[in-house]
Amino acid sequence: MSTTDIPRGESGPRYVRLQVELVLEVNDQDRLTGAALDHIVADEFMPDEERSHAEAAVRQDESEALAYLVDPFDLVATVPGIELVQASWSCAHTEYDPDSDEWDLYEDEDVAADEEPDGP
Repeated sequence: MSTTDIPRGESGPRYVRLQVELVLEVNDQDRLTGAALDHIVADEFMPDEERSHAEAAVRQDESEALAYLVDPFDLVATVPGIELVQASWSCAHTEYDPDSDEWDLYEDEDVAADEEPDGP
């Protein structure tokens, strides 16, 4: 099937949902918080009331700091042939154990590789 065979639907362009999940380790909270505060101060379009709220949130929680620094648009801005039409993101603390099966990102691939095709 070529890309021209993929149904476009009645609305014209095809839409693709890209889901990305990252687990990041904060190894320098002061640098992260400082960078987020600098970003907030540099945002000339942010209203003062929102700026005060953002600065307080960033000082209190490094996941808030990260949310102010990560922009999904930056992830796809240089990808040719696409236009970002909607984005949402959030950051939250999580428990992480790299040895746990829960965090095995390649679990589905491992199962497929272990399965043998049925014989005749």
